[in-house]
Amino acid sequence: MVNNDILRSMRYMLNLSDEGMVDIIKLVGLNVTSAEVKAWLKRDDDAMYQPCSNYVMAHFLNGLIVSRRGQKEDVTMVVETKPTINNNIVMKKLRVAFALKDTDLIDIYASVDFRVSKPELNAIFRHADHKNYRQCGDQLLRYFLKGLTLKMRGENCEH
Repeated sequence: MVNNDILRSMRYMLNLSDEGMVDIIKLVGLNVTSAEVKAWLKRDDDAMYQPCSNYVMAHFLNGLIVSRRGQKEDVTMVVETKPTINNNIVMKKLRVAFALKDTDLIDIYASVDFRVSKPELNAIFRHADHKNYRQCGDQLLRYFLKGLTLKMRGENCEH
């Protein structure tokens, strides 16, 4: 899934302002401006649109973990200079940020009428070298974000 789409979804889900997005990213040491955030949140057919890099997305996801769970005193969040961000990593980071268990994930998918089994989910969270590892597709991540939005914003959201 495109990083910009994930940012848009997270902004809506958490009802964040541009400054709120900036603050989350700053929690892990990356300084960005509101103008940059606005450009990342634009539709891709807008002239002001800018693609969100994996580096920025990694900072946003780590900042989200810190903002929701707090900073561990003995651990510093380090982001590689060229991080790899894929749907599996996004799912893992969001699972940590929102302290979700397997049953929570299954409930989130059920809330948007998408059936997924516990073994299917576990395969997504495995290491890429594991024989049962499964790549998380865009559809699976989209349904997860939609279900998590319902959970965070309530049944009346228009996502």
